[in-house]
Formats: sequence, structure tokens, C-alpha cells
Amino acid sequence: MKPDYDIIVVGAGPAGSWTAYHAAKQGASVLMIEKRQEIGASLRCAEGISQEGLNKAGITVDKTWVSAKIAGAKLVSPHGNLLRLDERNAGNEVGLVLNRHLFDKALAAEAARAGTTIMLKTSATGLTKENGKITGIVGTSYGEPFKATAKCVVGADGYESQVGRWGGIDTSLKPNDITSCFQYRMTNIDIEEDFCEFLLGSVAPGGYAWIFPKGGDMANVGLGVLGTKLKKTGEVKEYLDRFIKKDPRLKNGQPLEAVGAAVSVSAPLDKVTADGLLLVGDAARVIDPITGGGISNGTIQGRFAGQVLGELAQSGDFSAAALQKYEKLWRDELENKLWRNWMVKEKLITLPDETLDDVIDVLSKSNISKMNVYNLLAALKERLPDLVKEFEEFI
Repeated sequence: MKPDYDIIVVGAGPAGSWTAYHAAKQGASVLMIEKRQEIGASLRCAEGISQEGLNKAGITVDKTWVSAKIAGAKLVSPHGNLLRLDERNAGNEVGLVLNRHLFDKALAAEAARAGTTIMLKTSATGLTKENGKITGIVGTSYGEPFKATAKCVVGADGYESQVGRWGGIDTSLKPNDITSCFQYRMTNIDIEEDFCEFLLGSVAPGGYAWIFPKGGDMANVGLGVLGTKLKKTGEVKEYLDRFIKKDPRLKNGQPLEAVGAAVSVSAPLDKVTADGLLLVGDAARVIDPITGGGISNGTIQGRFAGQVLGELAQSGDFSAAALQKYEKLWRDELENKLWRNWMVKEKLITLPDETLDDVIDVLSKSNISKMNVYNLLAALKERLPDLVKEFEEFI
């Protein structure tokens, strides 16, 4: 019997929508399901992205989903040493601060215009199989039982992804590879409106605090703490409240939204494909292990996934062997950086505040043309050789 669709995408975040768009654009029949009643809700993101990241994903900027244009970034050490970088060399999480709910809707709308069918309030609860081969999904839609068949299922179901596990892909995370985050959208604060800020050290053990401007006197203010550094439930919010109370720019601010989430900061998975199955975005564990940012990597990966799926729809071969083309494309673009940043993250979480002060002091006096891990390590090598000796192979 002919399947209902060539491809079913589970999850309508940026990676899922961009996968659906590129697959449908090439003529594949695509169903995309979203468990919530609104695409883009609820926000679980600091909303930063670079123009370079959007370019690599093939996404054209639309001012309707841009909240603020960012001139650069500030890295602040525990005792106030400052490294100031303009947008050209500030890394892949600054350049623009998005209105994520509008951004997500815009990508989903592009997928729809390309021919994707979208179903809201529809959840997958399992995969269907025949003779060991994945044939679709079962779940609920608006509270009623739901089933659909497809030649390939895409898991774009985020950090909590179950699609991969159902299909036999190991997406488990070690405690040291999970960061717990809490964020307020705040108003009535006094900040530099066009610079993102990253504050390091014991303010957020194993992670960092951030201030991402949203225009005027508003910003996303949050922090992430490595899960193994937390001792009790709700402690990450306590870290954030203490940080805000101590910062004179923030102490008179008031929250308009509050959100908590967990983020994976792991090394890349050994595989993100199986027969009739493919993972993208947070479900594929391509969040940057240092920054915790996932929009760029997820949409870049979604572009590759959709292009390959669109091609394979012509032949109908969605075997693990055929999907290796997708594995090669995204790994060639992202894997080395993910591995390097994970290794550096593993070192950073061991550093005391005093060492982080030295790091920012050295970097502030170095001529860094582009803020990436390679260049940062190279700049540190001369002044702090013991700190970077474990990463010699990456320099």
C-alpha cells in the first residue's frame, strides 16, 4: 500500500521546518506535526544568531522577525575583565536577536508554501514498523488517536527527543553534558542596546550568564548552570536572581516572561540516521557545547536533510546507506567544530574564577580577527601555554 507521505517531520521548530521546506521544495510529499497549538511557543531560547549562520542555512533576513540588530559582544570575566568584540568577529550567536515566535512561524510558512502539510496539537507517541522497517508514526491529534505512514520519519522533536530512541539511535546524555537554564525577558533595565553580553565564572558554574538586548530597555537576561553543579531543584533560578540583584543595570528591572529549559552540551552523536529515520537540530545533539546555541546548526543541518530527502523521494530509497549522504554533508560542515568546542567546554568547566580572569585579560590584549575556539586557543597559547596544551592538535 502506498504510504500517506514521503516524509513525516515530527516537530515544527527551525530545524524541522527548514527540513520540511527543502524536501517539499523538491517535490516530496511532507507532513509536519507540532505538539503545541502554536508554532514558536513557548520560547526556550536567548534568541541570538549571526548573519553568517543564516547565510549558511540559506535563510533570508526578514525585519519582521528581527528584534534587535547587534553590533558585537562583550565577554566579562568574574572580576570584571572585559573582552569587547564587534559583530564581524564575535562568533555565531550574535548579529541579530530574533523574535523567535515570529521566526519559527516564518520558517513554517515557507515550508507550507513549498507544499508541506502542517498539523498542530498533534503528537507522536511511537513509530510503526513492518518487518523491522519504520513505516510511519502513531500518536494523537487534538486528543484523538492518529496514525500516518511514510517512507521516512524525521525526528525534529528537540532536546527531549523520543523519535531517535524509538528508532534505535542512542541520544542519551551524560550528566556533564546537560545545562539547566533559566531566563527572564526584562524591562526597565539600563544596558548597551546593541551589544550582547556573556558573563563567565561562578556567576553560573559550568556555564555563563547572558544579556541579549531586545530593543530599548528590554533584554533576555538568563544563565545556564551545568547540571552536575546544581544541588537542588530551582537552584538555577536562584543563581539568576542573585546575578540580577547584584548588577546595578538590572536590579530595577521587571520580568515580562520567565522560562526554564535544559540544553544539551554534548559531543556529536556517532550517527543520526537509521533505515527510514533521520534526526535534525536539538534532537541530533548539534547544539554548540560552549555557547548552548542551536538555531544556526539546526537550520544548517535541516537544509542538508531536506535536500537529501528531496532527492531520495525520487528513488524511494530511504535506507541508512542512502541517508549517509546527509551524514557526510552535515558532518563536513559542523562535526569538527562541535568536537573541538565540546573538548574545550570540558576544560572550561574546571577553571576557577582567577584563571578565567587571566584568560579574558590575555584575550583583550590580543588581536583576534574572528572569535572562534581555534583563534582563542591560538591567542592563549603564547601567554597561558599550560592551559591549552591539551588542545595542541586543534591549533
